[in-house]
Amino acid sequence: MFASSEIKNERKSRYGGGPHGLGDPDSYKLRKIEQNVVIPKIVRERAKYEKCSEENKVFGDCCLNTGFWMFYKCRTEVKGLNDCMSKWFTNEDFIKECRDQYLQERRQYRLTGVKKNPEVQKMKS
Repeated sequence: MFASSEIKNERKSRYGGGPHGLGDPDSYKLRKIEQNVVIPKIVRERAKYEKCSEENKVFGDCCLNTGFWMFYKCRTEVKGLNDCMSKWFTNEDFIKECRDQYLQERRQYRLTGVKKNPEVQKMKS
């Protein structure tokens, strides 16, 4: 059986470290939550607002103009948006680019202890 101090030390060495105790800034290992939730969220957001912005705008305009019947009347627009999004979700180079972006942001956070404010980032774009 593990002693509780051994478990705490193992957790500390695994998730602690670095200048601010936030983890090793030079580690490129991803936790499951980062692989399965955080990085796909970045891929989805970047694809929607950077790569498929025109399709997203067309779908949004259609929804605003049709109101309640948008699910029926905007089928072609949502299909265009979904086709564009699925293209980027399967693009390995784009996924790698998003993973590298996340690792760089995580490294900066671990070095400085300052979180990147997503609202400020959207305003700069």
